Amino acid sequence: MFTGLSAFPLTPMNETGIDEVAFTRLLKRLTSAKVDSIGVLGSTGSYVYLSREERLRVTQLAVEYSEGIPIVIGISALRTREVRQLAEDAQKAGASGVLLAPVSYQQLTDIEVYSLYEMVSKSLSVPLCVYDNPTTTHFRFSDELHGKIASLQQVRSIKIPGVPNELDTAKERVKQLRTLLPRDVTIGVSGDPYGATGLNAGCDAWYSVLGGLYPDICLGITRAALAGLSESADNQSKRLEPLWQMFQKYGSLRVVATIAGMQGLTDTPNLPLPLQGLDEVARQELKNILSILKNEISLP
Repeated sequence: MFTGLSAFPLTPMNETGIDEVAFTRLLKRLTSAKVDSIGVLGSTGSYVYLSREERLRVTQLAVEYSEGIPIVIGISALRTREVRQLAEDAQKAGASGVLLAPVSYQQLTDIEVYSLYEMVSKSLSVPLCVYDNPTTTHFRFSDELHGKIASLQQVRSIKIPGVPNELDTAKERVKQLRTLLPRDVTIGVSGDPYGATGLNAGCDAWYSVLGGLYPDICLGITRAALAGLSESADNQSKRLEPLWQMFQKYGSLRVVATIAGMQGLTDTPNLPLPLQGLDEVARQELKNILSILKNEISLP
């Protein structure tokens, strides 16, 4: 399941609640494109801003509209007790797998992070993806800790935070990590600017933000890379460089949320306060980029 393109859609919302119509609209784009899996309630899905009841509702909608595509549900929370509750909710709702980051207000130790995954994995009947996201969690996994956690029951993938830009260095990075993992544990790259390089370097999956909005484009990159057509994958990604620069400048969540609103896929605002979309100057910059890409690569 944790291979190919895993597309992570927004959870459109405002201060009155989740926009279920817009969310299902985004899901249908992903099922129509036949992505390999759908990642719901990750960072792009704004999981941390939602109550347990809201997260359950989003999970139920994702499973209902999945059309047979595996649904991976984010279960990250501050307390292990809450993580286990969210895992139970996800499993009962029919999730195919779960995604877990070591979220905390206090800085966590290696022992505490291992304990989190150990306790949660014991209660799971579906596979788990380890979400390594130091920018958000402020916790940095060592390769040795990844290897130890990957040996736990139900752990089947590691979502790493990008790879080096230079391909040979990226290959060495992936190779080094893989030597510490069981054979049935995949490595997935995140950070969309690194998607093509990560796949070309030997990652099994691309956990993609843009894939949650433009799945066909990201599937093209993924299919090329996994077929060994590394130059094609790299060229396709390079054509999206203006978007990657926007991601790095403003944050991928704000960029895709703004695009979704601009293209009428969601209402605006569509993020939980205090988060906001791009300001007018950045919106115009983004609008110009989308106009160019529409002509160059048939961007919808």
